[in-house]
Amino acid sequence: MNQSNPDHRVEIVHNAIDSQQLLEFVTTPLAGAVVLFLGTVRELTYGRRTTALDYDAYPEMALKTMLELVEETCSRWPVLKVAVVHRLGHLELTEASVAIAVSSAHRKVAFDAGEFLIDELKVRVPIWKKENWDDGTTEWIHPGIDPA
Repeated sequence: MNQSNPDHRVEIVHNAIDSQQLLEFVTTPLAGAVVLFLGTVRELTYGRRTTALDYDAYPEMALKTMLELVEETCSRWPVLKVAVVHRLGHLELTEASVAIAVSSAHRKVAFDAGEFLIDELKVRVPIWKKENWDDGTTEWIHPGIDPA
């Protein structure tokens, strides 16, 4: 599922995120800065060993909210292009679950806009993750409550 225009790209995918493709999308001759953030599956969470994550969502609402966040970002910072992609399904250690790419004329704008997008995405977007622990147990967590 995706929503895009020439300057914004918002997607929910079930396969690996192509970060190079996102960088190519946001790169423009007007940009002096391109920032890429990848959220990846880590092995330790609050001292517990994670073996994998499963992501689920209300896709239509998630896309709508992601697009609203991109529009809010563009109204707050003079960004040139923005791409936000979140992956659903089963992810192994080190795989990317979310990618945010932002271009702007100057680096501070790109960094600030990217940080805002990931912070707010984790709070506002209806996407949930299930931690698969090494002891065989699982636990559903809304990513917004995860301070790391």
